[in-house]
Amino acid sequence: MAVIRTQVTVVGGGMIGLAFATAMARRGREVVLIEKQPMQGQIPSTPSLRVSALNHAAEAWLRELGAWSRIPESRQGAYSGMHVWEYDSFGHIRFHAHDADMTHLGTIVENDVVAAALWQTAEEAGVRLYAETTVSEPEYHAHDVTLQLGNGDVVLSQLLVAADGAQSKLRAASGTPVTHRDYEQEGVVCTIRTEVPHGGIARQVFLGDGPLALLPMADPHECSIVWSTPILRARELVNLSETEFKQALHVASDNQLGTIERVSARVSFPLTMRYAEDWIHGRQVLMGDAAHTIHPLAGQGANLGLGDAFVLAERLGALGTLNGQWDEAELARALRGYSRARKAAAVRHIAVMEGFHQLFTQPNPLMRAARATGLALADKINPLKDFFLRQANHF
Repeated sequence: MAVIRTQVTVVGGGMIGLAFATAMARRGREVVLIEKQPMQGQIPSTPSLRVSALNHAAEAWLRELGAWSRIPESRQGAYSGMHVWEYDSFGHIRFHAHDADMTHLGTIVENDVVAAALWQTAEEAGVRLYAETTVSEPEYHAHDVTLQLGNGDVVLSQLLVAADGAQSKLRAASGTPVTHRDYEQEGVVCTIRTEVPHGGIARQVFLGDGPLALLPMADPHECSIVWSTPILRARELVNLSETEFKQALHVASDNQLGTIERVSARVSFPLTMRYAEDWIHGRQVLMGDAAHTIHPLAGQGANLGLGDAFVLAERLGALGTLNGQWDEAELARALRGYSRARKAAAVRHIAVMEGFHQLFTQPNPLMRAARATGLALADKINPLKDFFLRQANHF
């Protein structure tokens, strides 16, 4: 049994944990990252289903970390416009990058591709990476946290960062209460090939029971879809014949992109809002999905998590050390500042997503008319559109 001493231990090797670990290592901190799944530093050759719409802030930080240049251009789906409308209604709103003097609004990238690029940067920055490694429940002490690895080794760190996802075991181990909202929906995802090029436009239509998003990939004829719908309908969509599924998708998307062919598996995942009430437990801090999950209808989940990683790295990076040790009071202030800032951001996103979910799932005819009128008016008010565009491009 070996004892590994480090300043920071990150549990979770997704894009959020890897970005934070890289940032801290580049600031000269000793960092260990532990991931239970096999991780490879090679960009996967086969496209994966889960994608994120990364905004300008996320892209800029990934460039700074050295990860963006490792993502092949053939896997970067930059989009310059958005078209949002309500099915069977006159209400719609369009956004375009030139409305806010931008070259593009964001970039659709597969999560696995971003994680692989960040794995490479973390390795290059000197992060000690442990893949296919499990951990025991942590032992919390006044000045450090102890974790035992599956091979018997012990990691002793000044700070434990829980980036281990929505079902975080570290969050559970600390007894942190979680506010939970089951949307009673699932998101059906797959990649499709379209007859009409997407033109770099992200499309989202609000149906009677949830939104359908068509996210433009790097290939001008490929889109990733996320179809949020009640559980029974989601299971039905997953199990439809190929012909029936294509017909359903044609109808739901108002046939915006012509003939559709599915080019990937078709799967679904549950949609749930979670919000951890306490993000700090002694020397443990929560980040990303371990701290919060939101509805995917605006595609802001990854940006929110990367914002957590960025803010915590900035707060900790500003602290000095003595013989490699953080001052107890300064560290506590930095963690509290991080928690306040990112809790506010998370609550804001949760409230907006909840508002949209409630607004667009009301079947009342008067509500439908009000929604359509509101979208049509917003489409003509450039300052309002500019506000939303700017908000979508900050952490």
